[in-house]
Amino acid sequence: MYIKEFERYLQYERRYSKHTLIAYLHEISLFLVFLENEHLPFEEVGHRDMRHYFAMMTEANKSATTVNRSISALRTYYKFLQREDIVKDNPIQVKALKMPKKLPVVVEKDKLMLLLDHLEENVHDFESRRNKLVMELLFGTGIRLAELLQIQDRDIDYYNKNILIFGKRSKERLVPINGTLIKELQLYLHAKSLYIENNKSSFLIVTKEGKPAYEKLIYRIVHKCLSMVSSQQKRSPHILRHTFATALLDNGADLNAIKELLGHAGLAATQVYTHNSAERLKSIYKQAHPKA
Repeated sequence: MYIKEFERYLQYERRYSKHTLIAYLHEISLFLVFLENEHLPFEEVGHRDMRHYFAMMTEANKSATTVNRSISALRTYYKFLQREDIVKDNPIQVKALKMPKKLPVVVEKDKLMLLLDHLEENVHDFESRRNKLVMELLFGTGIRLAELLQIQDRDIDYYNKNILIFGKRSKERLVPINGTLIKELQLYLHAKSLYIENNKSSFLIVTKEGKPAYEKLIYRIVHKCLSMVSSQQKRSPHILRHTFATALLDNGADLNAIKELLGHAGLAATQVYTHNSAERLKSIYKQAHPKA
């Protein structure tokens, strides 16, 4: 059912992340199995069939997240099929399910600062210097994991103190870096030039063999480092992005400015951090006010 063509469309035209690509293709495959079981020709799928499919998912106790991902995947799939003149109408006229609001998980700022100091004190080779830079970059800029992996040496502008970031769907943005982070970058690049002979990789973060870093490596680095100061279950690179945004908001940064720094398409995605700050203020109030 034009799956290969759809995959290329998502990968090269829409520039979806690897995780989104895998998730969407999985949802499409499940839907095609449903059509086969229902003996329903692909070209004859209508609105009622779609409602029946999503109702079945709900009855099977699928989470709102899973159902909404399926809706999004199939809506994108049918838009692609319409564009290719394979189908006339998009049969998906279903609204996404309401999602329970989850507050972003963050690391306490004091603990994170102690961690960064500890990492600096224990830099003794290229890998420890690289790991320190990974933590500094993720916390100091709020960039996504995929964006970190795409940074090349030439993307760093030391004079204007910023990094060119390639975000979702090939959107570019400039993220400022402070003097501390510039120093970290210079120390790392010096260590990389000494440790890795004939380094031909243009990517900033590399393995000890000089190859471009990969997702699992960054996950391991962040998880290991955060384990030193936190017992919370979530210790992923995205936690540092949440911590970055919350820290800016706590210190009075404008919400629109945070939106631009994070590369969010809309303000709604950024507003979730206001809940974290509100909860933090309540906690401080309860501890400090005599009549709390």
